[in-house]
Amino acid sequence: MSPRPDAHKLHRESSGPGALAPNPVQNSDESSIEPEGTYAMGNDTMGRVTTEATIENLEDLWSVKRGLLPADQVRRVHVADALVDTGATLLSMPTRLIHQLGLSARATKRIRSSVGTGQAAMYEAVRLTIQGRDCTMDVMEVPDDVPVLIGQLPLEHLDFVVDTKNHVLIGNPAHGGEHIYELY
Repeated sequence: MSPRPDAHKLHRESSGPGALAPNPVQNSDESSIEPEGTYAMGNDTMGRVTTEATIENLEDLWSVKRGLLPADQVRRVHVADALVDTGATLLSMPTRLIHQLGLSARATKRIRSSVGTGQAAMYEAVRLTIQGRDCTMDVMEVPDDVPVLIGQLPLEHLDFVVDTKNHVLIGNPAHGGEHIYELY
């Protein structure tokens, strides 16, 4: 028995304004309903989302602006497959790329990940560019076997959302796909 194709969607309940509850999952014969809280996860809702990103040393960019450094000497990395991770908070980069950019450590922060709690180094800000949109963002260090992670704050700053059906980043549909900052 296969679940309904739309069983993963949420619906409004009349128990209060804006209250959301999971849709019950029905079997294809429509004769039985699974208990509330059961979700059908089809291939259309799961999958890796990666994106191209350019990350530049912000201090180098300021030096170019002041005429102290030629533009072709700005330290930058082009990442073909940065992982969009809506469970992560920040822009996280492997140690080797942080060193390649010549970033300086600023602080150590407590972290929580799938392997438990710990500490990670925070590094000075970089310019992050994705799909022609850029922002300034601090960097958190991750081990070299972890990909570049684009977390919630950079996504918000760049006004992107994840299109789960097509496994891509898109401009926020609530803003007509344009890069818009909300001031309220």
